[in-house]
Amino acid sequence: MKRRNFITKGTLGALSTLIGSEIVYGAKIPLGYEPLALQDPDPFKLFNKDTGMTVLNNKPWNIEAKAHLLDDKVTSNKYMFIRNNGLIPENIDVDNWTLTIDGESVQKSKIYTLAELKSKFQHHTYQLTLECGGNGRSEFNPPAKGNQWTVGAVSCANWTGVRLRDVLEDVGIKNNAVYIGYHAADVHLSRNPEKEPISRGVPMAKALQDETLLAFQMNGEDIPLAHGHPLRLVAGGWPASASGKWVNKISIRDRVHDGSKMTGTSYRVPCEPVAPGEKVADEDMCIIESMPVKSLITYPKSGAMIKEGQALNIRGHAWAGELEVTKMEYSIDFGSTWNPCTVERPINRLAWQHFSARINNFPKKGYYEVWARATDSQGVSQPMLLPGWNPKGYLNNACHRIAIKVV
Repeated sequence: MKRRNFITKGTLGALSTLIGSEIVYGAKIPLGYEPLALQDPDPFKLFNKDTGMTVLNNKPWNIEAKAHLLDDKVTSNKYMFIRNNGLIPENIDVDNWTLTIDGESVQKSKIYTLAELKSKFQHHTYQLTLECGGNGRSEFNPPAKGNQWTVGAVSCANWTGVRLRDVLEDVGIKNNAVYIGYHAADVHLSRNPEKEPISRGVPMAKALQDETLLAFQMNGEDIPLAHGHPLRLVAGGWPASASGKWVNKISIRDRVHDGSKMTGTSYRVPCEPVAPGEKVADEDMCIIESMPVKSLITYPKSGAMIKEGQALNIRGHAWAGELEVTKMEYSIDFGSTWNPCTVERPINRLAWQHFSARINNFPKKGYYEVWARATDSQGVSQPMLLPGWNPKGYLNNACHRIAIKVV
């Protein structure tokens, strides 16, 4: 008779903690089995999210906001999207958390405790825009595989930490350094410890920017577990996948990092335009770097109704990756004509910008759509409709639209 393998005492303790009580006969749970109480947990309570958020996936967890929930100038935890590739790590020991810096291009590998990072290096706080590369994927046709994000996989919180640049200068990096790659404590969906769910990175120029942080606080408090507690990399303006959560190692590479989700079609788009549905060879795909210009109307909520003759105030946010937004416009006639919005400067580089406008010119009762269009500092504007198709449905920066009815 084949013997059954049972879970360890440590795992049993973790399961009991998650459930909130002792698991009677817990020692008899077969290895790999997940108790029913944990199979469909309430994500809103589990992650302290607003119940208006939309759950796209629970294995791994992927949750997005609706546009109107992102109205605040600084995104709070309850409205912040979750994008995971693996399982959230369990039993995090903050007191013994370490960060290893290694790779082909370091003078000598070095290990820092979290306490050492906090005490040895100056702290910096920046408000930084993080957007999933697949935000807006649901609009692509033919459909692209992956979580069908609409518009809510974007946030702009205040992140506090130490500059990655300062840490790398302390370690000493060689002249042949080309890229960094991060490694983290999240667990592959298979639970195979030899597999990493995701291990991406950025070129050295991005790694050495002032705003690229090893962060340990979000909005003045410890980073919530779902967003990378106790330590995460934050590289604003690039796909949020470059901002690794639960980071415990950074490799300084003498080549483009080749970790999980760095090759093939992952976070890559065709280097040249392709026809919808066309297959693209790996060598013809380019890594996504700075995110494109984009905007989001956060007030009013789509479907709002106003009385005839009443003005409508709109507001929202706009961002442009490494660049600034220099012009914001709105249209109520499906893009035939455009009117100016007021747009604020970013509070710091890589933060989103806030725009507003007062619309007085609805000519009569009926159905309208308000479209928003941002233009970046290089003169590039959002496309009115879906931009070029790509196999994974990345970089949809089409104009955001809300429905309005004048009665």
